[in-house]
Amino acid sequence: MCGIVGIFNLNRDIVSRNVLKSMSDKITHRGPDDKGYFLNDNIGLAHNRLAILDITKKGAQPMSSKNNNWTIVFNGCIYNFLELKQELKSKGHVFNSDSDTEVICEGLDEYGISFFERLNGMFAIGAWDNINNELYFSRDRFGIKPLYYWFNGKTICFSSEIKAIIEHPDYKIDVDLDALNEYFTFQNVFSYNTLFKGVTMLPPANTVRINSKSNGVIHNSWWDYDFTKTDESMSFEFAKSETKRLFEQAVKRQMIADVPVGSYLSGGMDSGSITSIASKHVDRLPTFTCGFDMSETTGREINFDERRDAEIMANHFKTEHFEQVMNAGDIRWSLPKLVYHLEDLRVGMSYPNYYISRLASKFVKVCLQGTGGDELFGGYPWRYYKVFDSISQKDFFDQYYDFWQRLVSDEEKEELFTKEVFDKIDISEPRRVFERVFTFNDKLRYDSPSEHINNSLYFEIKTFLPGLFLVGDKLAMAHGLEERFPFMDNDLVNFAMKVPVKHKLGNLKDKINKIDENETFNKKKSVSYQEFNDGKNVLRKAMSDFIPDKILNRKKQGFSAPDESWYRGENADYVKELLLNNDTISTKYISKDYIKKIIKEHIDDGINHRLLIWSFMNFEWWCKIFINGEKVY
Repeated sequence: MCGIVGIFNLNRDIVSRNVLKSMSDKITHRGPDDKGYFLNDNIGLAHNRLAILDITKKGAQPMSSKNNNWTIVFNGCIYNFLELKQELKSKGHVFNSDSDTEVICEGLDEYGISFFERLNGMFAIGAWDNINNELYFSRDRFGIKPLYYWFNGKTICFSSEIKAIIEHPDYKIDVDLDALNEYFTFQNVFSYNTLFKGVTMLPPANTVRINSKSNGVIHNSWWDYDFTKTDESMSFEFAKSETKRLFEQAVKRQMIADVPVGSYLSGGMDSGSITSIASKHVDRLPTFTCGFDMSETTGREINFDERRDAEIMANHFKTEHFEQVMNAGDIRWSLPKLVYHLEDLRVGMSYPNYYISRLASKFVKVCLQGTGGDELFGGYPWRYYKVFDSISQKDFFDQYYDFWQRLVSDEEKEELFTKEVFDKIDISEPRRVFERVFTFNDKLRYDSPSEHINNSLYFEIKTFLPGLFLVGDKLAMAHGLEERFPFMDNDLVNFAMKVPVKHKLGNLKDKINKIDENETFNKKKSVSYQEFNDGKNVLRKAMSDFIPDKILNRKKQGFSAPDESWYRGENADYVKELLLNNDTISTKYISKDYIKKIIKEHIDDGINHRLLIWSFMNFEWWCKIFINGEKVY
């Protein structure tokens, strides 16, 4: 919904309006409808508004509580704000607008920062306590809305995007080599570091308090996922009916807006289910699909174009349907812009996201997204069956870490990095970061197949899913579009965590019965890479009343372009031109010989390195834009 920025000078220096404005201007794309500023000596808050709820001036930010005790900037949407508003009215609070922002202001005044824990929605909030001269900032429990900060001991800056923070005159850009090591291990960063040295992402469900006496930033966690309290007595029929009820409730909640709302529509069950319900509340619901030119694709990628299945559902639900077809040449045009907006490099081949959000933004301001269903209901069974027969915590960690080294294994890091970089990094750190995701939660147990699978769900919803949210937020907000995620509703998530694994994975009992403790690790590993299509069993049954059988029972497929083929064909020259010329910047960090080897293996030897090549290209453009200052607009 917006972009927020804040500066707090702990040494009591006056915040420069010009500096605050310059930082805020860097993220105008997040909120093209209005700008607002709050400056009071050593605190400054700025807001770029994308008007969604109460689009009048009454909803403008920064906004203060009626007694001026609190002043906030807020990015996101609170879906239960009307219920909270009624509660606050009963306690004497008076409201002048129909915005959720005003509810947060008055809620902070009534309950303090614990009010954040009661919000059902997505948010990043900066809140200034005018009485005690303290700054708080907080993120929603699922990490849908991004929030970054930088602290140098005398000044703390926070923002929705890093590009605003690095505009501060005291920040000096440098590459965080630990984050770089993580990225080329996981195609993600699990530690909340970023490639920008000193800039940190606030973890989800955390609140930070800063005052003039602070000498560091302490993360105060107030919520976490918990898959350890499943209700094993729950019947399948109850799990199905309650999932259906809560899902319908979640979609309806997230339709709230004073601007047009649409939905992405792939050929899959999750977006189809959302569309089926949303279309009951909006006549001719706008829906959007991104397809691909398949004329030069081969192998498994020939089925990557989902337009036909999307068209079947669009016709079934009588939506107003829009499509965009991408071809191999689109990556050259979009990649610089994508990296500029993404800035914090994360998972996946995300340029189709850039195009489909641009398409949607021409017709709506809010678009519903199906992300989250896989992580809650077990949509990746081939990952879980890799570790479900682990015999101990160590065995579980060994097998799962082996899988999640998505790009480059620790054994190849010396070959990947230049000698100068390799000598400065600790190649064991990604493994420690990986294990800390689990050890953060002392409730996890490693004694049974169900526990191993629930631990896998916990890990992926804490790491992989936030990466998807980050990509979705940055690339949608690049076009002034707000994405919403009905699966990430507090009530639905709380229930999904209680649903037993046996209801999520249809073949679990059969797999457990086939466990052979005497099998070698290599045999187990080969079995774990087989394809399984039994994921999201209870969700699939719950959605059976909504979507056509053809879609309900189709084989799972991610949203991805056929880049394996394109990197060998039409885009091969672009890959070499970007990564292997004399002006390539990233070879200060990444060995050019290793890049050559990977490209040759992909093009000539038939080894699929599409994720790694994509990551090389992303990092090269990151260096061009943020290290060398190359302009993309």
